[in-house]
Parts: sequence; C-alpha cells; structure tokens
Amino acid sequence: MNIENSVVVITGAGQGLGQMMAVTLAQMGAQLALIDVNTAGLRKTQDQCHMLNSMARIYEADVTNEAEVEQAFLNIMEDFEHIDTLINNAGILDDGLLVQKSQTGTSKMSLEQFQTVMDVNVTGTFLCGREAAKWMIENETKGVIINISSAARAGNIGQTNYAASKAAVTTMAVGWARELGQYGIRVAAIAPGLIDTPMAMQINGDKLEQMLSMVPLARLGEPTEIAHSVRYIIENDYFTGRVLEIDGGLRL
Repeated sequence: MNIENSVVVITGAGQGLGQMMAVTLAQMGAQLALIDVNTAGLRKTQDQCHMLNSMARIYEADVTNEAEVEQAFLNIMEDFEHIDTLINNAGILDDGLLVQKSQTGTSKMSLEQFQTVMDVNVTGTFLCGREAAKWMIENETKGVIINISSAARAGNIGQTNYAASKAAVTTMAVGWARELGQYGIRVAAIAPGLIDTPMAMQINGDKLEQMLSMVPLARLGEPTEIAHSVRYIIENDYFTGRVLEIDGGLRL
C-alpha cells in the first residue's frame, strides 16, 4: 500500500509510540485520524502532524466503550470517507505479582487490576478492529490492521494481566488475517521489546535494569524503530497473519 494520501487511524495517539507513528506517517504524506482519551496529548500530536503539512483530525474516545468507539469511527468516515489502515496501539500497564507473601500476610492481584488492563488492551483492540474491518469491507477497501503486541506476550513475572492481554491481541491478528483475507484486508502484529516510552518508564528501576541485561543490544529501543516497522507492514502487500518482533533480541 502506498502511504501517501492514505487514511491511517491510530489509537493511543496522545503520546509515546502512537505519537511517533503519527509523525512518521505524516512525514510520508498520510492523513491521520488520532484517537485517545487524552485530549491535550492528541492536540500535541495533531500540531506535530500539521507542522509536516499533513491532515490530522482528533477524536476523543475511550476504546473500552463500544458506543464511543462506534461513534468515533462513524465520525472518521464522515471526515475522511474511507479508512486504509488501523493501528491498534492503545494500551496500559499495571504490573503486579499474582500473589505475594510478606511478613504481614499474602497479597493478591485484584480483579480490578487484572480487568482494567484487559479492558483497554484486549477489548479496545477488539472494538476498534471490528469497526475498522466493517468500514473497510463496506467500502471495498483493501486495508491493513496492525495490533501492537509485546515481547511479554510469552509470559513474564509480574505481568499476568499485561502478558495475557498482549498474547490475546497477537492471536486476534492471526485469526483476523485468516478471516479478512478474502476481502483483501491484511492483519498483522508488532511485538516490541523494551522501548523508550512513558509506559516503559513505569517499570520499577531495578526490574528495568534486570530486563535490559537480557537484551543482547543492551539498550532500549527507540519509538522511531517501531514506527519504521509499521511503515514496513503497511507498504509490504504480502505481509499478513504474522508477528514482527522488534525487541533487540530480548527473550523473557
């Protein structure tokens, strides 16, 4: 797919990877539909895209809310008339051990802590992927859906909720690729490792250092390196149903 003049929807576009993806694609002439709950962050991303002479519109929506997602995509269709690419990037992190014994007793990961991460990372990906696919099919657009997964999808200490959510979005990408290929729609996933974003900075310092010691390249990845991977998937018309691992060789 040619990125220039294509319409790209990015969730979680208010900061971090979402913001860098938007800027990178804006540099290539894409038109951006930016979704987030963070309006201030969205406006900053929009301003950067406008500085690059790219059309960018913002849509404040909670990806876990079905009605808000449906309305956001309806508004995008009214503004742009079609959707070429969806990048399911919105996600959160809230680490904790499943159970932990201490001198004061045994603590447990709360259902709320587990469910909140699953709601944003999994339900949000499902809702946005469903709406994008619907409009692509109805408009006969041979589009692309990219789910942002994680190296943690294989399972990681202290990340029951996050790892499960990222395994789920990976399997959704594979399943959707098989379902939607008949319409000419490609679906893939990117599994970043430790990337220099606000989310990575939430990881406890000691744990982050420990994880970095497991990266052969011995550094955090750059958001631009993930954005480059997004570009590759969009432009390569034979890439579908696969996971692109951009993790510096990290094995958790």
